[in-house]
Amino acid sequence: MTSIPQKQNGPGASARRIFAMIRRFWYLLKGSGPRILDLIYWPAVQVTLWGFIQAFLVQQSDYFSQAFGILLGAVLLWDVLFRGQIGLNIAFLEEVWSRNLGHLMVSPLSTGEFILSLMGISLIKTLVGVIPATLLAIWFFGFSVYSLGLGLIAFFLNLIFFGWSIGLIVSGIVLRYGQGAESLAWALIFAIAPLCGVYYPVSILPEWVQYASAILPPSYIFDGMRAILIDGTLRMDLIVRASVMNIAYLFLGVGLFYWFMRRARDKGMILQIGE
Repeated sequence: MTSIPQKQNGPGASARRIFAMIRRFWYLLKGSGPRILDLIYWPAVQVTLWGFIQAFLVQQSDYFSQAFGILLGAVLLWDVLFRGQIGLNIAFLEEVWSRNLGHLMVSPLSTGEFILSLMGISLIKTLVGVIPATLLAIWFFGFSVYSLGLGLIAFFLNLIFFGWSIGLIVSGIVLRYGQGAESLAWALIFAIAPLCGVYYPVSILPEWVQYASAILPPSYIFDGMRAILIDGTLRMDLIVRASVMNIAYLFLGVGLFYWFMRRARDKGMILQIGE
């Protein structure tokens, strides 16, 4: 009868095991660009975002009289964008985590139907998450985002469409590079937050950064929100610009997802997606 080897419990053995695990984690880290980016990303974005907020509030003291509604409205609209993107990505990643993606792809379900289903569940999750928050804002703070009127519908659609575009691009990258890239589901959308002028006008940004902001649809949406709350004006020009750009971004997101999916199928990668 073969005996079962006993674990070594001495301090030397424990140190070897710890060092071996540290080496394993290090090899995973240094071989993955997205993981390294994730380490650098969060502190940089936080410092940049709140630094611009502070710079704007210091320069515009009159802003404090209206900042309450503006900031709360920005938080709620930002949540639409974030939940639209993360809701799509989480739905996709759950199929990856459960190893069910390969089963779906050999079923009659087409790629287009899969994309639409991801968008559908993202919309449901966004509504379920945001509507109670809008009611709490009315109850506790006396601020109603519904005071934006018909502009709110345009803002909502533009933000969730852009969120879907980013979500599809991230999902495609996961198809290509595996689960090591899944941190982009949380990182990428926050990386563009300082450029979108969520809590401040994009005019507060350095001039060379404003060029990057100009190609992001959310920057026009948040400017449009402030125009309603401050001036009582619905800026249709901003809505039209954002809508046209969102059509292009959505085509880009869908196209990239199709392309990555086709490559994953051709190379047999769908059943092998992992760390």
